[in-house]
Amino acid sequence: MIPTTVGWALRVKVYFCRAKENSLRKLLLCVFILSPLLLVARPDSKEPLRFLMAVVMPDVPKGPYSDHLAVDMDGHRLFATPQAQKSVQVIDFTTGKLIHTIGGIGNPHSVLYRQDLGKIYVTDGEAGLLRIYNGKDYQQIKTIENLPDADSVGYDPATKYLYVTTAMKGSGSEASALSIVDTTSAKLLGQIKLPAESPEAMAMETSGPLIYVDLMDRNKIAVVDRQKQSLVTTWPVTKCKKNIAAGLDEAHHRLFIGCRDTETQGTLDVFDTQTGKELEVYPLGGWVDYIAYDPPTGRIYASCGAPVPDGGAIYVFKTTTDGHYALLSRTPTAPRAKTALFVPEIKRLFVSVPHFEDQARILFYEVQ
Repeated sequence: MIPTTVGWALRVKVYFCRAKENSLRKLLLCVFILSPLLLVARPDSKEPLRFLMAVVMPDVPKGPYSDHLAVDMDGHRLFATPQAQKSVQVIDFTTGKLIHTIGGIGNPHSVLYRQDLGKIYVTDGEAGLLRIYNGKDYQQIKTIENLPDADSVGYDPATKYLYVTTAMKGSGSEASALSIVDTTSAKLLGQIKLPAESPEAMAMETSGPLIYVDLMDRNKIAVVDRQKQSLVTTWPVTKCKKNIAAGLDEAHHRLFIGCRDTETQGTLDVFDTQTGKELEVYPLGGWVDYIAYDPPTGRIYASCGAPVPDGGAIYVFKTTTDGHYALLSRTPTAPRAKTALFVPEIKRLFVSVPHFEDQARILFYEVQ
């Protein structure tokens, strides 16, 4: 197949030859001269994401949202949170078949699965709980209370601590917290106060102690030391509004913040984590909710769930040789499909779609 740019050039040049020369002999000669382009031209690179299938989440009522996803790698299970159904749906990510539905969750936001314990942890924002389930029979084992508006989570595999964004009980509307849960003992250990009402996504260092938390209503980023269990500082977000998503390139000291500037437009804001300064911004679609960075490929995946008529999309950026970023692709998804999960171990990206304009479903993509 002729690459698009080369094919266009050939058509133009051949047309020029035909216009200039009426002789068939000279026309063939002209094409012959151009034909080496076919041999040396590079074919178009394949798209970063290849659509595999859409898996319907059955019996989900109409509603505009679904939230975060998680996986059990050994059990080939994907955990989805269709909020309108007040449930977690467990799906086989190899076959797309529904395995089980865990019901009775007021407002499910985030899920963690601990393979070693065989337990599922789910934040319930409505009840202000962390619910813990048996990973085999899906029966609820325990709840951890005093987690009002429990939402996003970050997990430290070294300590087995789960960090949960919550409101701070009894502190008024100007404060929130990063609540610390020991997932082994199933106990609430403490809270780190945050100077905002609406903490959102977080990005966590693996070789260091820092957690970066979006403070959306303050347009700031909280920098938290999880070893000292204290707030270190806050950084202003000045180049965009409503910062709600976060990803981290720890090796190169880059923090990627996703902002919801309007319903249909967003921004990827790049921070230097050594200085706390904003470096550059890139345009996104509306309603960004998830950002992931893949170190081996230098790619950034940003999931945006703009409403109709624009609809959602996955934006894929590539790190350039000079340390900047270039947009590789914009893959359309669906309206309100704001939340995704990149799973590098199986080269998959899953996108959660609520029952909005069509059935609730999970979109499966192969990462190429």
